[in-house]
Parts: sequence; C-alpha cells; structure tokens
Amino acid sequence: MAKDLLLEIGLEEVPARFVRGAMNQLKEKTVKWLDTARIAHGEVEAYATPRRIAVLVRDVEEKQADVSEEVKGPSRKIALDEQGAWSKAALGFARSQGVEPEAFYFKELGGVEYIYANKSSIGTVTFDVLPEGLTSLITSMSFPKNMRWGSHELKFVRPIKWLLTLFGETVIPIEITDVQSGTITRGHRFLGGETSVTSPSYYVERLREQQVVVNAAEREQLILDQIHALAAEKNWKIDVKADLLEEVVFLVEYPNVLFGTFDEAFLKIPQEVLITSMREHQRYFPVLDEQGKLLPFFVTVRNGDRTSIEQVAKGNEKVLRARLSDARFFYAEDQKTPISDSLQKLAKIVYHEELGMVSDKVGRIQATAAKLATALDLDPQTVDDIARTAEICKFDLVTQMVYEFPELQGVMGEDYARKAGEREAVAVAINEHYQPRFAGDRAPGSLTGAIVSLADKIDTIVGCFSIGIIPTGSQDPYALRRQAAGIIQIILAHGLKLPLDRLFDLSLEVHSGKPIKREAADIRKDLYEFFALRVKNVLSEQGIRYDVVDAVMAAGYNDLRQTVNRAAAVTAFAAGERRDEFKLAVDALNRVSNLASKAASKNVAPSLFADEAEGELYAAWQAVSESIVECINNDDAAGAIAKLAGLKEPITAYFDRVMVMAEDEAVRANRLALLALIADGAGTVADLSRLVW
Repeated sequence: MAKDLLLEIGLEEVPARFVRGAMNQLKEKTVKWLDTARIAHGEVEAYATPRRIAVLVRDVEEKQADVSEEVKGPSRKIALDEQGAWSKAALGFARSQGVEPEAFYFKELGGVEYIYANKSSIGTVTFDVLPEGLTSLITSMSFPKNMRWGSHELKFVRPIKWLLTLFGETVIPIEITDVQSGTITRGHRFLGGETSVTSPSYYVERLREQQVVVNAAEREQLILDQIHALAAEKNWKIDVKADLLEEVVFLVEYPNVLFGTFDEAFLKIPQEVLITSMREHQRYFPVLDEQGKLLPFFVTVRNGDRTSIEQVAKGNEKVLRARLSDARFFYAEDQKTPISDSLQKLAKIVYHEELGMVSDKVGRIQATAAKLATALDLDPQTVDDIARTAEICKFDLVTQMVYEFPELQGVMGEDYARKAGEREAVAVAINEHYQPRFAGDRAPGSLTGAIVSLADKIDTIVGCFSIGIIPTGSQDPYALRRQAAGIIQIILAHGLKLPLDRLFDLSLEVHSGKPIKREAADIRKDLYEFFALRVKNVLSEQGIRYDVVDAVMAAGYNDLRQTVNRAAAVTAFAAGERRDEFKLAVDALNRVSNLASKAASKNVAPSLFADEAEGELYAAWQAVSESIVECINNDDAAGAIAKLAGLKEPITAYFDRVMVMAEDEAVRANRLALLALIADGAGTVADLSRLVW
C-alpha cells in the first residue's frame, strides 16, 4: 500500500533570493533519489517560506522495485588467465556486481566473446532506506552562500532548527547537527506556535492554522489579488515588478497588503529616484496615475494579519520619510558639483587593472565614437553632440546618488546634465548610452545615444578580448554577451551601414596605443566568432527557422542589415506560396554546388564550350550576376533570390545535355569553373543546401 512522504527542513530566516532555488533543488534531489532507489511514487509538491523548505511526495510505494538485468563484463581474453582460471579483472567484476563467478556465461558481441551475468536484487522495504537516503539528500544540498554554526561541520544556507519527517503516520528517524526529526513544525514567528503534523496530508492545513501559507504560488496569488483589489478601490496603477514580487513572496509567510503615503514635496525629486529608493530599501511597490506619473503613496506587504494595520502603515511612512530625506539631500548636494570636477574624479577610479582608470575608458569611448561618426558621415551638429556625450557620459558615476543606487547610472546623468545647461540631445544620450541594459530593453532612441552606446560596448568587449577575458560556458562576469547583443540590436534598430569588421577595426585602432597581450588578427577572429551566436539568437527571436538561420549565416553575417534581409527573403520563399517552385530551383542550384567543390578555379574560357547548353548557362549567369550583387547591397535579397531561381531552366538543360566530368581535362576544368562561378554567386545569398524540406 502506498503512503505519502513528507520532509520539512526548518531554518533560521533564509535570504529571499535563495529560497526558490532551495525549494526547487530539494524537489529535484528528492525525485532523483527516489528514482535511483527504485521507489515508485506519485506527484511531488515543493513548499517554502523564509523559515522552511519542504517536499511532499504522494503515493510512495512501501517497497523498492525488484531488479533483474544482464550485465556485461570484460572480454574472454581478459577474463581468463593462461591457466583458464578467472583473472583479477573477472573477480573484480563479480564483486562489483554482487554475483558469484560461477554464474558467469559467455556471449559474443561484435565478433568478441564477453562474460555476462544476471544481476538480481530483491527490493528493500522503503522505510528502511529512507533515513540514510533523506540524510544524504539534505546534507548534499548546495547554495550560493553557506554558513556553519556551533561546532558542526555541515555547511548549509542557514542553521537547521527542526526536521519534520513522515512516511505515512510514522516518523522517519534522522539526526542532523544534533537536530532530531519528529512530527513538530513551527508556525508564524509571532502569530503561531508549534504544532504537530501526524500525517503528510495534514501538513498544509496545520500550518495555515498557525498563520503560515506554505505554498509559494498561493502566497503570490494572495498578494496580487489584494494589490489588484486595492488598485481598483483607489483607482491607482500599482507598479508590480516581477523581481520585487518574487522577493516579497519569500519574505513573508502570511501576507497582507497595506498602503501608506509620503509628503508631496518629495515629488520634486525625479520619480526614478523615489521609486528606486522605495523598491531597493523598503521593498515597496510605487503607485502611479494613468499617465505613469508617481503619486505620493506606496504599497507594501505585511508579514502578519491585519491587526493594527493603520499603525503598521504609519511606521512604514516614518521609515520611508527618512529614506526619501536622504535621497533629497544627495540630490541637492550632487548638483553643487560641476561636471568638470566630477570628470576629474574619474581618474581616481579603477576600471580594470589592465585597462586603466574609468577616465581612460572614457577617453577610448571618445576616440571610438569620433571614428564611428566619421565612418557614418553624420551631420556636424550630431557629431558635436556625440563628442560632448562621449566626454561626459560617465560623470554621474561619482555622484552620491549613483553611489547609493548604482542602477540609477545614466538616469541621474541625464537629469544633472540637463540642470547644468547641457544640450537636451546630450542629456538624453547620457542616459541612452547604457541601453539596452537587459534582454528585452529598447535600443537608444537617438542617433547620438546609439553611437556612444556602440562605442562604450565595443570598447568593453575588445578591451576584455585583448587581455584574454573571453566568455566560456556559463561564465561571463563582464556581461560581454549582453553587450554584444546590444550592439547588434542598436545597429539593426537604427539601420546603420556598419559592418562588424569595421566596428572591430575602429575599436582595435583605439586600443592599439595600449599594451595588448594578443595579436590583433587573433582578437578579430575571436570577436567575429563570438558575435555569430548573438546574430543567430537575433534571427531566431524574429521567428526565422533554424535551417534558414544556418543557411544565411553560412553566407556571412558581417553586414547585419543584409543578414536579416536575406533571412527574411529566404523564409518568404521557403514557406510561401511558391515554395514548391523554389524547392526545384534550390535542387538545381545544389547540384551546381555539389560539383563546384571539385573546381580548381572560377576562371571560365567560353572558347572551350563544346555544347550550346554551356554557353546558354554562362550567358544566363552573366545576365544576372551583377544585379544579384546590386540587390544584396540594396537590401533586396528577395530580388536576388528571384534572379537565382530564374537559373533553374538553363541549369536543368545544362545537366541534361552536358557531361561535366569530361575526359578532356581542359574541358572538364572549364565546366567545373563555370559551376563554381555560379555556386560562388549563389553563396552570397545563402547556403541553400542547408535548407530542410
């Protein structure tokens, strides 16, 4: 008969950012252990609050499954010694599998005889393996940060305070760091107390009686329902960010939403400052009007019931008043410092020990931005705005406000620059040059902001690559992948005629005056390969099929605008109404490409044509070759593909009438050269052989 299994690990308060990961890890480890131990089970539910992580497994079988399997050992040659007795290798195999050598038998596999044995194991009673299994499961957990307590050797996210372990109605006896398991769990720290859980099925309700909502999804929904009800009642727009909601869910065990107010005088400060202060310091949700303007209210979540909720609101208002007063002080003090003084302070801040100070980075941004402006032939006013933006884009890093709230870099720079009398385009671009800040963020809206952002991002990437810092696997401490994705997004958003190799060269020129550990050619090669996956991701996000992405990327991706255009065109032909017709053209071009690989050159001699079909195909290619290149350069990949598709008939006629691999060596080489010429031209659009039909 199956029984439910419950494991709860009671802890001192765990940091909210660690709780969900710990909950998921416990669930995964439990499922993996049960499956490895051959213990059948039903649904697995995970629970967590700041003071506990738990897992409840339904319908766990009371006995492990029996097992019987055939296992292969060493070959006969290795298994038997010269006297025909079992060798050490064979005896070791017997011990490892828990079988006697007398049970061995030989079977042939791939022309070689091996020893085999039937390994059988009778399942053990589940309850007997649970103590050791659960102990090992708990002690094997890992966390972003661990701690030790007392004289115990175990490292855990926080000290273990109690253990609740039940199989059916029976306690599973385990002991970890002098804490023995039992039926006792603890409710809300202030509103509840200890309670006994006599069966796993009672777990959730017993804790609810002690003012603990143990289901994280339920707590989140309770918070959202209360926030939505409050917003409807007050006609507010309450800005609920997913990351803050996630944190609040794991800060409370019994959520109750309340609101408070603050002095309207604080609204003279930029609302980004007020919102950041509320979110980062107090974990409050800001309240906005229909136009997105901040109102003098805030919403927070209490870990408790609604007793004296008005007093709780007043306490939160008092704390917030102090925080906002600090922000107002920082804001006023920052404006007393001229931008020029702030720029001088950048020379005292280390950017990277091998790449210099922040002021050095700003100098490189200025030089790179100037080169980009020249390469793109921008108008004089934009060039001036880019130069000034690049010069002062990092000045706000030394302000008190950004020191307190690093996420406001750029935001404060825009505000302070505007108040210091800078041109509006420059002030806006200071903020924009950090964009896109994250996946899904928008690119800079202005061309000035876009160019300075490109200069900043490519300087970071090239600088890191030049000293050997290249992302590998999941390691990317300098967020270089995000920076590269941002560069691609900016180039495409503004339609810039800026090939990647040109961008790389401009930045490498700026870095050439500095000590570089690696050869420029090696850096350029690594950069091009590094950007490949970013380009693939962009195409995939646009809904381009994987085979189309591969086909287009094989033709190169140096010009991002052309790459996107070619991908869209190939997709339209491969999935549109003329799909079948296009496939026939692709088949013909693929025949050309397959034989073209045997060509030694692409130099065609019409005098060696021995059949009219050769001349007709050559003439057909000459008629479209230049226009294909022109179409590609004018972002008309669809036109280029249409012209390639028009070669189907002369190609088909050519193969019907001409033996490419002629006996005459000169004729054969000339025919292969013609095919190579066509294949090379078609390859500028895509490697059509990669398309999957």
